[in-house]
Amino acid sequence: MLSPERVQRLRGYLVEEEANLRQQILSLGITSREADVASGNHMAEDATAAFDQAAAVSLQRGHQVTLTEVERALARMTTGTYGECERCRTQIDFARLKAIPQAAFCMTCQRVAEL
Repeated sequence: MLSPERVQRLRGYLVEEEANLRQQILSLGITSREADVASGNHMAEDATAAFDQAAAVSLQRGHQVTLTEVERALARMTTGTYGECERCRTQIDFARLKAIPQAAFCMTCQRVAEL
């Protein structure tokens, strides 16, 4: 069982991470909309703009996935199930939560999920 102090410390990190991710998603959304694909005078410029736009969209999607995981972790804190593996219901090791505070699975279940 996680101590209230540890949960509070991890909550602070998650709240900060949530704000950072929201800002990055917003910034990447603006960047991808500003990319002016197919308006350059040279094919290489258009290719660079298209690549930059695709990279921004990909990063934005990755940040959105992480944001969803962070929000789910904060919800688990509210319901009192934070730190409990969603698959096998055992306690997730604190070292794992310290490294990945939004982790929903213990290491054993995470390996199974990744197969």
